[in-house]
Order: sequence, then C-alpha cells, then structure tokens
Amino acid sequence: MKYHAWLFAPVFLVFGLWSSVAPLQAQMIFAGDGSDEPGFVPPVDAPAPPPPPANIASSETGPGPTPVPATPLARSEKKNPPTPPVMFVKIKSPYGLIDWASRPNDLNNLLKDMYGKISVNFASECKALSDISTDPDKNPIIYRSGHFHFSFTPVERKRLREYLLAGGTIIFNTGMGSKPFFDSAKAELSEIFPEVKLQRLTADHPLFHSYYDIGKVNYRKGVRAAGYTANEPLFYGVTIDCRTVAILSRWCMAVGWDALDDDTVQGYTRDDAQKLGINILAYATSQRAWAKTVAHAMNFVDPDSVKAGKVFVAQVIYDGEWKTRHAGISVLLQQFNRRTDIPVKFGHQELRLSDPRIFDAPILYITGHETFQLSNAEAQNLREYLNKGGFLMAEACCGRYAFNNAFMQEMKKVFPDRSFSALPPTSSLFSLPNLIRVIGVTPGLSAQLGGKTTIAPKLLALEINGQPAVIFSPYGMCGGWEMAQNPYALGYDDAGSLSLGENMLMHIMTH
Repeated sequence: MKYHAWLFAPVFLVFGLWSSVAPLQAQMIFAGDGSDEPGFVPPVDAPAPPPPPANIASSETGPGPTPVPATPLARSEKKNPPTPPVMFVKIKSPYGLIDWASRPNDLNNLLKDMYGKISVNFASECKALSDISTDPDKNPIIYRSGHFHFSFTPVERKRLREYLLAGGTIIFNTGMGSKPFFDSAKAELSEIFPEVKLQRLTADHPLFHSYYDIGKVNYRKGVRAAGYTANEPLFYGVTIDCRTVAILSRWCMAVGWDALDDDTVQGYTRDDAQKLGINILAYATSQRAWAKTVAHAMNFVDPDSVKAGKVFVAQVIYDGEWKTRHAGISVLLQQFNRRTDIPVKFGHQELRLSDPRIFDAPILYITGHETFQLSNAEAQNLREYLNKGGFLMAEACCGRYAFNNAFMQEMKKVFPDRSFSALPPTSSLFSLPNLIRVIGVTPGLSAQLGGKTTIAPKLLALEINGQPAVIFSPYGMCGGWEMAQNPYALGYDDAGSLSLGENMLMHIMTH
C-alpha cells in the first residue's frame, strides 16, 4: 500500500539555531533518573551547529531582535523569507539540554532533509509543556526525546490528553535506546490513557506506508548488541478511533536525523531514520486533518449502554486494541432499530469471553487493528457459546491484515476442524433489509484494487449445523458506521458499511 505527497502543502523552510551547546556528560541529573539502571545509555557529546546564513531565521532559539535600520531598505537588498508554519514542538524539561535536547539539531536536520527530498517546509520550536497549546493547529506534533526517567504532572497529563483527542500527535524518541526513558514513556502513556493498551505497531500500520513503504530497516550495530535481531521498525502506539495519537520508538531516530557517525549507538541508520521521520509527518498531518472533520465522533465515550428490556450485542474485550471506534457499534444498533420494524431493540455491552454473561447475548462482536491472542479458557468458552446457538460478528477494522490474520488463527484454536468460506452473492444476507449487489469502497481500498470504486461485498462465514455461526468481514466497516472512515482505511464506504452492517444484524435475527 502506498500514500503519497498530497498529504503535504508547500510552504517556506526555516532552520533552527542553537547559539551554543555545552558538552554533555554522563551524570545523574536528579535522584531516580535511571542513570544507574541496567539499559541506561548516556548522551554522546553533540557539537554546536554552525551559524545559519544571515537571511535564515531561527525556529528554535533566536539571535535576538534585529536593530531597526537607520534608513529604509533599498529594493535591491535581500529580505528574509516568510517564516514557515510550525510542525514540531520539542518539549523542554527543567534539567537542561542533557535531558531533553542531547541531539539539539535532530528536528532541524529532519526538516532540512524533508525540504531536500520532498519539498515540504516547516519550522520547529522548543517549549515547556505548560506553554504548549492544546489546539493541534498551533503545534501539530509534539516531540519528546531523552535518556533519563521523566514524568508529567497530573495537570500536564490532562492537557496532553485533551490535545491528543483534539487531533494532536506526540512522538517519544528513545535517546540512543536508553531504557529508562523508554520505560517512562510507556508508564506515562498508561497514565494518560489508562483505558487504552499501548501496542506494538505491526507492519501493515499506515505509519509505515504513509509516504515511503517501509518494511525492513537497517539498524546500527548497537541495536544488535542490545539483543534485538529483527529487521522491522520497532514502534509502539496508542490508537484511538483508528488514529494513532502517541508513537513511541524503541530505538533512536534522532541519531539519524542529527547524522551522528557512530555505529555503536542503539539507533536507525541515517537514511532509514529520515524516511521514518517523513512518514511520521505524513501520517500525523493527514490524521489531524481527518480528525477535524469527524470531531463529532471523537468524544471518546460510548453513547449507548445497555438498557433494561433490550437484547444486547456484547463487544468482546481481549488483551489488545479491542475497541477501535468508540461509537461505531452503538451507531449501527441505533440505525438498525430505526431502519427496521423488528420488535426487538438492541443495546450494547462490553464483555470478556471468560464472562458467563456472554451466554445471555445473542450476538458477540469483535474487531481490532493489531494481532491478538485468546487464552485457552477464552477459546473454550467461545466454542461452547457458538455450539449452543450464539453468533459472532467480526470485522478487521480499517481492513488491517494483522487483525485479519490473528482472527483466523484464533478461530482455528476454537474450531480446529472447521474453515471459513465466502458467502455466495445469492445469500439472503445481501437482500434484507438492503439489496446489496455492489458496495462502495474507501479510497485506500480503491487504490489497492487498481482504481475500482465498487466491488461485490466480501464476507466469510463459518458454519455450525449448516448455518453461519460466525460472519467475518476482512474489510473495515465500523468507521463507516460512524460515517467517518479513516483516510487510510481499507474498507467499505460509509453508506455501504451501514447497509451491510444492518443486513448482518437482520440475517442473525432471522436465522
């Protein structure tokens, strides 16, 4: 899959200036900073950058106000170019550059590289977290890099949560692979979003395909010395409503952006670090624009909980990213209740497969983006539920291959002797309450299918006693149920998703 440079808009470039950078020392900067812990990697001395050309303004620190000229400038005199918009804001800490800017030119050099490679031009700034606006338009991407332990205050966590839910993105770069910083970033994300599990981003995540298609990467020898032998980028993320709002890199990107010529550090090579940085910008930019258009669906609350007298659909909770959209299934159930004359009205609950209450639910629903596993007890409970006449409705949110593959693998654990087969076009599922012969697809899926804008609906079924007990869509639908499919989604369009979801519910109720 490939996503191109339409995500960017041309503006003018500015490079940051640091007046001087003191040599960094491997030292304790505060009690409990992690400098005495296994896996700590101290910063490496960073040389001061050369002074910028006279006509280039600084985006990180400034040389001071320019004196007003005694006489008006002549028309032939060179004028400073307009200042470009800020894209990255580097978070300061009270412990000095050794803590938050051990590679002081990382963002400046990344921006310079972007300008040279893809002709997009942005500025960066450095601010304390308390000075950063919660409006993502003013600081689209927040960046925190370091080697030591760190923590945010409760007030800062609240501000960050507000900022991220409004469309912002935060990037944590683990300086030289230093584990105390990595551990702190994980801990802080769990505090900011206790209801969302930090997950490894798998190879099909759009972050790795937003500009460059990045599968394998080249690491420096220091990463191998640390015991990591794979060739895939190692990123973790917090994903909310199909948008990854927080990205944590286990290995250092800054040494590639700042062009440190040292193969022993724990980081990416220069070329791959730059490509990853460009992809982060492409992904965050497109997702911020999309988040603004679907703000009504981004409240991060479930508007419909089960009520007395309703038959409920139980969404399956599992260890992983089990809730990809926070209103999707509720919106589908509400639309189905309005659309049909079925006297039964659906409600919505969230249950683990180990919960005996699943046997009171006529329908289970499961979705996700990333890989997951069921325990043996969960698999056994699901088998018993389906054998007793229960029904499982499943979909790979955004059409993500990682969930698709994991779901098929876990269903083999549930029913080793059964296989899925495609529902034929003549199935009654495609007739009521909506007649569906072809269905619209998202731009992402259209591009993958060679430009097709409509296809025959594709659903897979697993039968028990001659009737479908599990229906699975390998293409995403729940974003469409919210009328807000993600721009990177491989799925059905909004109208098609609702029609197909309604038909699935009708088929279950009448069979």
